[in-house]
Amino acid sequence: MATKSDMSNTDTTATTTRAATRLEDVWKVYHLGRTEVPAVKGVDITIREGDFASIAGPSGSGKSTLLNLIGCIDVPTSGRVEVVGHETSSLSDRRITRLRHEAIGFIFQSFNLMPVLNVFENIEFPLLLGGKAPPRKERREYVDFLIDSVGLTEWRKHKPSELSGGQRQRVAIARALVTKPRIVLADEPTANLDSQTGADIIELMKHINAELSTTFIFSTHDATIVDIADHIIRLHDGEVVDEERR
Repeated sequence: MATKSDMSNTDTTATTTRAATRLEDVWKVYHLGRTEVPAVKGVDITIREGDFASIAGPSGSGKSTLLNLIGCIDVPTSGRVEVVGHETSSLSDRRITRLRHEAIGFIFQSFNLMPVLNVFENIEFPLLLGGKAPPRKERREYVDFLIDSVGLTEWRKHKPSELSGGQRQRVAIARALVTKPRIVLADEPTANLDSQTGADIIELMKHINAELSTTFIFSTHDATIVDIADHIIRLHDGEVVDEERR
């Protein structure tokens, strides 16, 4: 079984810049009765480690499906999906779960915080899942560091119902980072926020991307995210119609 260090040391390109994820001729077809609905059609993309990448396109273009394939939440109908050097179709369910837990963080537009837990507990929770949790002291220090990094120190004991939408999204960002993932996937992370709060959240994620070299991959309608992304993938009807690196 692959260890976390194995995942970290896997070189997936011939250059010094490694691929965070690579998709080769990926198709995803859903079946509605006797009707086949192709959500993703023959996608070929490579997103490098450290990219701040935006998957952009109108509703129904396949953005969320593509994010789910990269996040190992869904499996392709055909084609090859590689995440931090691991071809996902070759992994058992157990190893997929481990890869998702160790290498991927998720930020959802609906936040998905646990209402009975406070800010600290929501962020800490992923560390208590899966294998052996870090020692309590180490765990608390890192969670406190993340709380401070997202500007919520004075809110650490508050529950989600006591927070604004922007504060909840900051908790979600810290929770996504707590396992020190290589990739963070964000599905419309500013959709439920006002424009100023959304801009603040984007700036925070861009800062984390620069400081920690964490790969961020967004599915978004938000032109602000697209404008500051260094890798833009545009989808239409499940196909990549344009790709730009800045």
